[in-house]
Amino acid sequence: MNRKIKILFRHRSMEMGGVEKVILGLLDNLDKSKLDITILVSLYQGELREKIPSHIRYIKMNKGKEDFSKNPLLNKIQLVLRGLKIKFLEIFPAIADKIYLKEKFDVEIASSYTDFSSVLASSNKDSKKIGWFHSDITFPKLQPAVPLILSQIPKFDYFIFGSQQTKDILEKTYPELRFPENSVILNAIPIEEIKEKAQEFVPNFETSNPVFVSVGRLHSRKGYKNLIEVHSKLIKDGFLHKVIIIGDGEEMDNLRNLIEELKVENSFILMGSLLNPYPYVKNADFFIMPSESEGWPLIIADTLTLQKPIISTAVGGIPEMITHQDNGYLINYDSEEIYSAMKEFMINKNLIEAIQEKLKTAEEQFDNQKIFDAVENIIINLAKK
Repeated sequence: MNRKIKILFRHRSMEMGGVEKVILGLLDNLDKSKLDITILVSLYQGELREKIPSHIRYIKMNKGKEDFSKNPLLNKIQLVLRGLKIKFLEIFPAIADKIYLKEKFDVEIASSYTDFSSVLASSNKDSKKIGWFHSDITFPKLQPAVPLILSQIPKFDYFIFGSQQTKDILEKTYPELRFPENSVILNAIPIEEIKEKAQEFVPNFETSNPVFVSVGRLHSRKGYKNLIEVHSKLIKDGFLHKVIIIGDGEEMDNLRNLIEELKVENSFILMGSLLNPYPYVKNADFFIMPSESEGWPLIIADTLTLQKPIISTAVGGIPEMITHQDNGYLINYDSEEIYSAMKEFMINKNLIEAIQEKLKTAEEQFDNQKIFDAVENIIINLAKK
């Protein structure tokens, strides 16, 4: 096959998140001399919407909320009309493809389970279809979507798991499920870029107390409600410290209300979403991830490369990156364990020094070129079939 292989990524939007960063990494690094790449987003919205590389063909089906009127009534009308248009195009995917794509692709890629339906509904029945799965299939809040996900997996020509744990738990929970050809491919980490971004500025934490930082969407599964409660208890018990959360999401108001209720407004800070959180990660004392559920979180890998001691729940693919009391500290999703770990980090200097020593070689576990080569080989071999 001498011509370039035509690839289509279908995705919902470019809100700040791990999957979106994976997409950007692939778009930046897949070989453009072999692959002709297009990305189609349903919604042109999110903090990363303008970060698509210039050599990629970028198709936007609907305006983002950023482009809508600030007038509440007009805004509501625009959202309703957009919702109707999205629903219509979902019901008639051939019309959507005819309007927006106007060409056929060799390979179509669903970057997460939320994109499975749009890829499988493609009007191009000849394209090879790749599904990418990053989630823990047993996570309670995922359960409403599980029957559909299970029915879709066998329909793909190739399936990629974002971590070994993601694959193992899916196979163990549904041993009868028929899988297409598949492999585990970890997410790539732009190590040098992260280090450069971490040097852009030095944040003023406005405290001499230890600072814990966390980066993540404000979803209930991220465990930030527990973290606020634990933080309040630690403060009352005399362990003064500050917590800074970088991220946005639907839990923002609930978390703000809890912070006010517990009177920790000056020591537990919700910063909202930032395009560059790395100076905060680099300059804080510790990183904490109290999640109930994760896949293979990029931010953990990013933080390891910045050599920052991490407390994290042992969920998803995190134990594939962190060894307890070696290069980090693993806990269960439990408030008492969060309390004990944070206290330990604040008082046990020997533990922190031992972890920091191990972190000096942390980036050696990440081999980006191997990851990009693996994805490229999957696409090329699939297109030849």
